[in-house]
Amino acid sequence: MTQAADTNLFTALRAGFPAELDATAIETIDEPPLFYTWRDIERATAMFANLLASLDLPAGARIAVQVDKSVESLLFYLAVLRAGFVYLPLNPAYKSDEIAYFIGNAGPSVFVCAPKDFARLSALAFSAGTTFVFSLGDDHGGSLLERATHFSDHHVAARRGRDELAAIVYTSGTTGRSKGAMLTHGNLLSNALTLKSFWGWRRPEDGGDVLIHALPIFHVHGLFVASHGALLAGAKMLWLARFNAAKVAALLPRASVFMGVPTLYVRLLGEASLTKQACRSMRLFISGSAPLLLETFDAFRERTGHTILERYGMSETVMLTSNPYDAKDGERRGGTVGLPLPGVELRVRDEPGRLVPQGEIGSIEVRGPNVFAGYWGMPEKTKEEFVEGGWFKTGDVGRIDADGYVVIVGRSKDLIISGGYNVYPAEIESVLNEMPGVAESAVVGVPHADFGEAVVAVVVARPGAALDGAALLAALKTRIANFKVPKAIFVVSELPRNAMGKVQKNLLRDAHRALFA
Repeated sequence: MTQAADTNLFTALRAGFPAELDATAIETIDEPPLFYTWRDIERATAMFANLLASLDLPAGARIAVQVDKSVESLLFYLAVLRAGFVYLPLNPAYKSDEIAYFIGNAGPSVFVCAPKDFARLSALAFSAGTTFVFSLGDDHGGSLLERATHFSDHHVAARRGRDELAAIVYTSGTTGRSKGAMLTHGNLLSNALTLKSFWGWRRPEDGGDVLIHALPIFHVHGLFVASHGALLAGAKMLWLARFNAAKVAALLPRASVFMGVPTLYVRLLGEASLTKQACRSMRLFISGSAPLLLETFDAFRERTGHTILERYGMSETVMLTSNPYDAKDGERRGGTVGLPLPGVELRVRDEPGRLVPQGEIGSIEVRGPNVFAGYWGMPEKTKEEFVEGGWFKTGDVGRIDADGYVVIVGRSKDLIISGGYNVYPAEIESVLNEMPGVAESAVVGVPHADFGEAVVAVVVARPGAALDGAALLAALKTRIANFKVPKAIFVVSELPRNAMGKVQKNLLRDAHRALFA
């Protein structure tokens, strides 16, 4: 029998390291700054991997990690891949009840937490059947590092097939319990290689990219898209433990690539130091994880001379579409998430399962080598989310324009059916966001005895602006059909968001659920 080709993601990332292993790979933007070389990454991941190998873990063991962002936490992720186990990143903001659910659901053999949480979470993990618990701090301390220093810095990476699990990423869980998306080595590697080519990552011998890494690494965007891209290209990372607009603006002259969520771009625009001169060495600004307002898109281009590249992906699929990087492939269009990436198929269908005509709204379905293997421990849910031919139902609603660009209208669960009419929140939000004094908005449906659901809007005013809900309603009535006009508009100081900047509409629905009771 022929042995399957080795597609261990770590091995592929390691092959992207530059020939000069003593060059700086990661520079922390702290006081004092620390410099990690490519050789440091090689040695540290080997020591971590040898520690894991010494634990005699079962094949396919899950390694759950809930720690603050640090270079060491990234190196441990790479070590888990190197050792052939399954990495399970968890948001540091999760509370004990949430952690108990994840541990109970995934059954990890190893759990790593922050030192300050060790007493509380180790008891929880051990009681749930986890065998080993370590600590890892963002101050270069913790039992994980202490134990790893006793192991060899040489390690032969485990062979892994493309269909073997590399990571389980839990969905954000804005409705119901989170689901663990199973991502294989093949899923992650195929997407990383596609983005390396499509976004024009430059290797050191070709001028070399420098990435400002200011995203969290418990999520697809920061852990897979940003980190994998830099590692595959042998590109240096300027590492921030957390986003700071002033620090990022100051780093721009030293960098060439920045990835952020829309909120980060809004904050950057608030920095006077964000100028065309400051961005002179930048070649690419990428936005994702939440919709980018057209106003932000235009304001950033005007201020910096750079057009943000917006893309679309999910925990279950990594990246699916992207606006073009190279002008020969087309323009970057605000309000769209671009075209399907090479190797990705995307279609839009209606509820009976028929393809909708071009330009019409429907449910987005995708397939390709990047699409996940299913939900951990949920075979029935997995079966529900795939249709004949291997197409995955994303749960997103959108349309494809005449040039093939994809426009996301919203989530299917956010669809409001009011008086028998379908109302798409994003359509109303786009009109509201264009109104004077409105910074941003969110539209939800709440129970209504007559209409089934009533449309409710929540808006945030621009600094110094005074908004009047009645005036906004009057203006909307001149712009959209009556059945789309909200029954009520509330003005708030800010919208509730999760760690990735996505508006938590479930919280807004809950807050106004009894409005028409």
